[in-house]
Amino acid sequence: MKLKLNLLFVLNVLLISTSIAQKPVQVTPLPDNTGFTVETSTKDLGNGFYDHGVASPISNHRGVVSTVDGNGRNVVLVWLFDHRGGYALLMIDALTGKSEEFPIQFDPKQDTPYSSILSSDNKFYTLFRDHFTEFDPVKRAFTFTKGTMPQMAMAMTEDDKGKIWAVTYPNSGIVSFDPKSRELKDYGYVNKENWRQYQRAIAADDSGWIYFGLGNAKSQIFAFDPNTGIAKPVLPENERMLGQAMVYRDVNGKVYGQTKGDIDDQWYELYKGSGTKIGKYTNRQPKKIITGSQALFESRFPDGTVVKVLDLVNRALVTEDPKTKISRKVSFDYTSDGAIVMGVGTAPDGTIVGGTAFPMRFFNYDLKKDQWVNRAALGQFNAFINQNNKVYFGVYAGGHLIEWDPYKPWLATQLNNKASNPLFLTTVSPQIIRPYRIIAHPDGKTVIMGGTPQYGATGGGLLMWDNSSRRATLLKDSVVVPDQSSMSLVPLPNGKLLGGTTTSPGTGGEKKAKEAELYILDMKTKKVEWRQATFPGVQEYSEMRLMPGGKVYGITDKKTFFVFDPARKSITYKYDLTDKFGPTTAEQSPRIFVDGPNSELYILFAKGAIVQVMPESYEMKLIATSPGPIKAGGDYSQGRIFFVSGSHLYSYVLK
Repeated sequence: MKLKLNLLFVLNVLLISTSIAQKPVQVTPLPDNTGFTVETSTKDLGNGFYDHGVASPISNHRGVVSTVDGNGRNVVLVWLFDHRGGYALLMIDALTGKSEEFPIQFDPKQDTPYSSILSSDNKFYTLFRDHFTEFDPVKRAFTFTKGTMPQMAMAMTEDDKGKIWAVTYPNSGIVSFDPKSRELKDYGYVNKENWRQYQRAIAADDSGWIYFGLGNAKSQIFAFDPNTGIAKPVLPENERMLGQAMVYRDVNGKVYGQTKGDIDDQWYELYKGSGTKIGKYTNRQPKKIITGSQALFESRFPDGTVVKVLDLVNRALVTEDPKTKISRKVSFDYTSDGAIVMGVGTAPDGTIVGGTAFPMRFFNYDLKKDQWVNRAALGQFNAFINQNNKVYFGVYAGGHLIEWDPYKPWLATQLNNKASNPLFLTTVSPQIIRPYRIIAHPDGKTVIMGGTPQYGATGGGLLMWDNSSRRATLLKDSVVVPDQSSMSLVPLPNGKLLGGTTTSPGTGGEKKAKEAELYILDMKTKKVEWRQATFPGVQEYSEMRLMPGGKVYGITDKKTFFVFDPARKSITYKYDLTDKFGPTTAEQSPRIFVDGPNSELYILFAKGAIVQVMPESYEMKLIATSPGPIKAGGDYSQGRIFFVSGSHLYSYVLK
């Protein structure tokens, strides 16, 4: 379907929701040009539930190439991604801005391209959600789609005979496709590890052997023989290290690889299945292959014209003739059901705030005005908390802690600009890059953040930020709970801190701990006084909350409710929630519990149940069931419980 965008920045964004059909959303720039507002009208869904609209009506690209269609016209091909996953391919005419959208031929189930390739015969390929697919810009259609072993390609290449190759996460599956015979061959998994494998590079030598680089827990290079279907490791065990091994195809017909992509003196020459260590290698001449990760951006058209800007937020495409330096700007459109919402909470000014992923955006919603504000963010706002009329965000992927004052003008975060709002405070990467929890300590000055470490690593740190001294203290996992990360945090009386861990490592890392633990840490000495695997076999303490009377309520593995007595250091009650309500809601910072206005506590469940925990008896009282699933929590404000359903902000009015 051909879509047309108004030349002004005022945009009509068509939002298609699987739960509720949306009318076009009017998007208008803010007066200070820091973002946009979304003109919306809250919908009454009945039974006390309201839909306040899509938090961020924008999609993200997962690979872009500049090529030509069947008429020789310059077109841009874009894999589109929103909260549903990789849902379509967008084709934009570079001269007119006219666009066509081609839905993916299978259910993405929230998966999305992580690699793609434009072949030498002008076909665009990717592999995700267990499906290999080919798009032909000449025929303007998907021309091949077939299932494979799970799950998605992390790297793709083309050999000298025109055959397309892919290596897949999480178990190093090898797939090939012959465009001439139309044969797809799935070789299955060729390597086994006890961690999820990331393969960010694959290459073929001119003899037909295939090589790929592996990470993240331990790097490795594999040589794969298509004739036997066997992959053999190249690196000796003592050269494997934390990080990602890389390979590339050279114009001399050979493949060259590094034990780790950022170590320049550990190169191997790879040919006919053998690897020879050559130390530093400076005569690199990579063969031109248009492929890459989800960040692939091939900006040059065959006629030399260059894409200077592809803006999915403002729906703008800018190209330039490199000879004349003349630029052309056109507008285009596409459908989006909205970005992934990481969670919502209430800011000190009463607005509902949160962050989205892909693209990374900040938003806040004013219930009284029924108005949204949406701005570009420093990163993925995973976790957040209020203290002293400010909001503190934990940001992926840098492990940043930033401070936002809602009563001052927004000024985009710059790491060295003290006038920024949000203000950058500190970075704790690599000990934490994916924040799971932030709490405000009742001392009024300390913000505490826990989360998982860098890619491939195990055991995340614990950050304590002192707002009075503006100094950070970082405790490594070795002095808290080795090989684990803090997921739930609760301040206790007498200067103590209760923590609940997760055994999950950093992305692509090795899980080393068998079960999660509770621990009590002294805030003054920064030492753990007690720790215990209270629940055998439990892998995470998903959420905890200190209740009146001194008891702590908690959730393990998003399924078991428990009561912990800090004084006795024992579990006094537990209850399996799944039979009656299913699993609780999730996200990287779950926000499962919602505090009510009178110290009551509510639990949000993925299937839509809102349940009140009755004091003393711990009876689970069903309050209401949402008309849509609850994807992420959750906070109380202005008589309502707010939560995320799909990409929408919902609320429920407490009776």
